Amino acid sequence: MNNTLDLAKSLISQASITPDDKGCQSIMIERLKKIGFEVHSLKFADVDNFWATRGSSGPIFAFAGHTDVVPAGNEDEWNTVPFEPTIKDGYLYGRGAADMKGGLAAMVTATESFVKDNPNHKGTIAFLITSDEEGVAINGTVKVMDYLKENNQRIDYCLLGEPSSTSVTGDVIKNGRRGSLNGVINVNGQQGHVAYPHLAKNPIHLFSQALSDLCSQEWDSGNEYFPATSFQVSNIHSGDGVTNVIPGKAKIMFNFRYSTETTKEELMAKVHEILDNHKIDYTIDWSHSGYPFLTPVGDLVSACVSAVEEIKDITPELSTSGGTSDGRFIAQEGTQIVELGPVNATIHQVNESILVEDLEDLSHIYSKVLSKILV
Repeated sequence: MNNTLDLAKSLISQASITPDDKGCQSIMIERLKKIGFEVHSLKFADVDNFWATRGSSGPIFAFAGHTDVVPAGNEDEWNTVPFEPTIKDGYLYGRGAADMKGGLAAMVTATESFVKDNPNHKGTIAFLITSDEEGVAINGTVKVMDYLKENNQRIDYCLLGEPSSTSVTGDVIKNGRRGSLNGVINVNGQQGHVAYPHLAKNPIHLFSQALSDLCSQEWDSGNEYFPATSFQVSNIHSGDGVTNVIPGKAKIMFNFRYSTETTKEELMAKVHEILDNHKIDYTIDWSHSGYPFLTPVGDLVSACVSAVEEIKDITPELSTSGGTSDGRFIAQEGTQIVELGPVNATIHQVNESILVEDLEDLSHIYSKVLSKILV
């Protein structure tokens, strides 16, 4: 062991808070060049990315991930120093241990092991790495995908090392994700004194019945892979914090996590229909974070399930739950894509950690997947 552990510790030691890579990619690139990878460093604005390949024929199997991490938060609440990797009771602690520097380390060591055993493997192994996944995600993976299209390169299979597992590494494989649609409704009323409501129009009251209809609306029923589409209000703001003034405006922020059973256009149209039925004076600002995607059971899913069964002696659950990931940018090109990585119980929390033994297990799983796709 502990090639993977050592590499994970090196990566965690870099305080690579979005979008500052802090040299993590250089550490990975040095290792990959030693085993014959051709590397293209791709910097867009303040975001570091790289695309590395070994091989010159299809199919292209890509590992994808991010070197950036979220801030550590209140370091006084940590039992260890966030960017000083520490082993305690069999766990490796540090910001990014699970999300996703442990996964990155396992990708590299799995590839090193695979190439050693299969120097003349078929196809192409690739790495697509960004430092802009935890942030606004506009100069990272999406820009690399544009670069690949411009250079007539298409990823056939992609494995993201995102922390997909729930209790045991490998127990859950994400073979899809829901889409994400955001909206901000601005409701116009008429400000006035609470003692003279007939001289005012309370935007909260005007919107209340429409909100009830939005919350009770069945947007779709989901399918065998996706739960039903969910509408959730994330923020309501109105008024100036006093008790004797009827507000003149209200702002409501909401999000749809939607399945492949509907489209963003259908959701937007239905929201407008409900609001129009209540004759509300309103505007909506829409923003779309990502389309839903799904990789049905096929070459990649089967390879990942089989690899987990062989290494961990468990059969993974296929799931599309959770938030968005950079997979939403890669999947749009028709790529088979899955997310398979560490347990996600501590991600974005203080005392983020990963079982040390899981690092090597994950490396073995990734190496098995490579063998099943490229041998």
